Amino acid sequence: MYKFWSLSVLALVAACAKGKADGASADTTATTPAAASAPAAAPGAAPADTGMKGMHMDADKSAAGTGVPAGYTGVTDHADAKITDAKYTANGGRWEIQTGPAHITYAAKDSAKGEYQVSTTINQLEKPKHPEAYGVFLGGSNLTDPAKQKYGYFVLRGTGEYLIKTRDGENTASVVDWTANPKIPKEDASGKATYKLTVHVAPDTVHFLVNGNLVAAVPKSKFPTDGIAGIRVNHNLHVDVTPLVISK
Repeated sequence: MYKFWSLSVLALVAACAKGKADGASADTTATTPAAASAPAAAPGAAPADTGMKGMHMDADKSAAGTGVPAGYTGVTDHADAKITDAKYTANGGRWEIQTGPAHITYAAKDSAKGEYQVSTTINQLEKPKHPEAYGVFLGGSNLTDPAKQKYGYFVLRGTGEYLIKTRDGENTASVVDWTANPKIPKEDASGKATYKLTVHVAPDTVHFLVNGNLVAAVPKSKFPTDGIAGIRVNHNLHVDVTPLVISK
């Protein structure tokens, strides 16, 4: 289906390793108090590590919807969030999605293993208050059980960056942290952007493409691929999505 040259894949793996060191690790953007509010470090001293203390995130903004389309299941990232705070509107074979809580959407029939690819096209319709991510997940299992759910996901945001992570219960781990790539266009002045995301699962490698361009490749051993696939959308977003397509 695709032909990938070994040197290109090796170069991308090296770039991914650099991205893990250089990128942020969260799916969403957190803001910290202004630097002026923190005590100054002594000359030559390392900056203070404030960790998560003092960080704040936007609260979910309910879109007053009815949840995901018939035949699909929606699972929020947090047990106390309601999927009905997300609004899905069918529009010519596509979904206009307003969130609401961060969540995944899938149909049980959308399961695959071995060699295959998944793809969707996502249009960002408005610029979010802070950069927020959207994309695809695959290799899903136990998705309705927060303590046991597992999947891998590939998301991007309008700043021209992508992220590859895995989820195991309530824990997530980065495969490639947030990494900018010139092949991922940034949102325009009005906040709009269009991305076709494709994940191609080969015998030993998983390839990640945006608008037909390869942006990352990771060993299959580092990313779950056998299981259910679907869409992932973070909170407080307004996007237009093509339902996921799986092909061999």
